[in-house]
Amino acid sequence: MKNKNKFLSLWSAKIAVPLMMVSLLFTSCSEESTIELSPFNSVSENVAFETPALIDLSVTGMYNGAQLGNFNGAGARGYVFGAAYVQQGDNRGEDVVNLAAFYQLTYTGTYDPTTANNVYYWADAYRLINRTNIVIEGVTKAAASGIISQELANDYIGQAKFFRAIAHNELLIFYARPFQDNNGASLGVPYREIPYNTPANIELGLAQGRNTVAECYTKILKDLDDAETLLFSKSARAGAAKIERITKEAAIAYKTRVHLHMRNWDGVITEGKKLDGLYSMTANPDTPFASNSSNTESIFSIANGATNNPGANGALANMYHPPIPAASNGRGLVAISPIIWRDPSWLADDKRRAEGTMVITGIGSYYPNSKFTKKYKDGVNKTDAAPIIRYAEVALNMAEAYARTSDVTNGLSRLNSVRNRSLANPTTQAFTALSFTSNVQLLGAILKERRIEFLMEGRRWADIHRLQKDPLFPIDGVPAKAANGGFSSAPTALTAYALGTPYSGALGVNAIPYDNFKFLWPIPQLELDSNPTLRAQQNPGY
Repeated sequence: MKNKNKFLSLWSAKIAVPLMMVSLLFTSCSEESTIELSPFNSVSENVAFETPALIDLSVTGMYNGAQLGNFNGAGARGYVFGAAYVQQGDNRGEDVVNLAAFYQLTYTGTYDPTTANNVYYWADAYRLINRTNIVIEGVTKAAASGIISQELANDYIGQAKFFRAIAHNELLIFYARPFQDNNGASLGVPYREIPYNTPANIELGLAQGRNTVAECYTKILKDLDDAETLLFSKSARAGAAKIERITKEAAIAYKTRVHLHMRNWDGVITEGKKLDGLYSMTANPDTPFASNSSNTESIFSIANGATNNPGANGALANMYHPPIPAASNGRGLVAISPIIWRDPSWLADDKRRAEGTMVITGIGSYYPNSKFTKKYKDGVNKTDAAPIIRYAEVALNMAEAYARTSDVTNGLSRLNSVRNRSLANPTTQAFTALSFTSNVQLLGAILKERRIEFLMEGRRWADIHRLQKDPLFPIDGVPAKAANGGFSSAPTALTAYALGTPYSGALGVNAIPYDNFKFLWPIPQLELDSNPTLRAQQNPGY
């Protein structure tokens, strides 16, 4: 069993489930405590599934694993979906500016197989995946034994399959080539579907290699299809659980994202139509963030609480909000880039530029005149949810699919459903059929709208990744970026962020071409040291 201790991604250890897990469950608990369930390899693997209460805690443990993760033995930093999902996705793209050393290796592409961010993105994703597989196995046995109803078991298994699907999908976006490169025949990631809770299973994991990208997507869609069938609808959940717990609608929404990456436009449209009438864009673009556990637009978000969050080194408001006022506890490590701030497509009076509501400008000694997001509000208690998918994304996924299939009417309608609520005067500023001479022009507007709408939500890297080799709007590798470390003085920043013309200032971080090995993250060295199959399948160049 020596290999088990060093095989990072198969490590399951204990299912630690804080009883005060934000507002997902257990609101009756009077104090914070942690139940440490016995390790699965030292006692009966069924111990966590012997009673309905323990089963519920084990399921909640998946959310805890997705929300917090473990970073280099230093505690939680929000891997893989609690905050790191947003921060790493942003810093791989060109629409933010890294201001300190914290995200420098991601921002500048200077990582290697031992870089902590890359290592723990992989490790915590697979830890989450192992939790899901343990839950699927345990809940299946519990239902067969009559401990819980089959209906409840189905919902639990649906939640596990959703997490398993999105964790593998997230890994593909960072460690594998996009689907359109070689039509999915490139190496993807190992798709793990059994729990590593016995010596025999662990040995299987130690030898498992990478599935192809196409095989991974087939399995992702199968898991999401199963989840859609098994999960309760949001109408069966109460209060914040409609957003903070996985629902049937979340599985459908996420499938629009997967089909988009596979360039299956009909699949995007078919899945998106299932949600018509079930969600709507909020009247104000800030509402999904100001009321992130109760609004008409958020489909699934990872909850954080005052006693259960990624901490000062991970929480979204701490990382993205500057220390203005000092009581905000913001650290302001990542700013909005003038590359997107000055893009002419983003109108000057757009509500998403609203100072003090969605944006805050640095003042005094802290990056004066640089622009920061205020989507994440609570630097004190760190309770901002990490947005995984909103209805705005479903609408823009559908808009793109319509545009790519030459349906300008429906593409325009879906685009405007997102954009119009942010316009100062939709009557005069909204796009019309006369705004575009072709579906290609419409597509360009949709892709630009995605950059504006999802700014500082971690979605930029996913779009950069899937648009490699795009026949209409190709991106070659990782775009060049503003200087790592920001702007040297208040006058320099004032000039850099001045509206009226596109940004043409210095780009201090060079582009990384698609054929450069640094386009992909390396499989962590700790994984390679334990798995000889993966050792021979490392991404080239590392």
